[in-house]
Amino acid sequence: MRIQAYTQIQQAYQPKRANKTDKASAVSFSDRLQISSLGKDIQTAKQAVQNSADIREELVAPLKQSVQNGTYDVSDEDFASKLAEKYYGLF
Repeated sequence: MRIQAYTQIQQAYQPKRANKTDKASAVSFSDRLQISSLGKDIQTAKQAVQNSADIREELVAPLKQSVQNGTYDVSDEDFASKLAEKYYGLF
């Protein structure tokens, strides 16, 4: 048995070739970025947070000193109430 249209079938299963496109036209495009006032405020706030100190030494120094001296004391009731407040939303 002979297939007469073998080349036509073979062409159907070959990948399509992209047609050549014309040269780019003379129109040029440019991208532009415009940030809203809210975006600018957020950028300013992020920059202020980034420039601030991570630890407030005036609050931490007395606590460090009392821990090192062995005088730091935490009430069991205070600890339990803070723990319950954090995890159970009580108080």
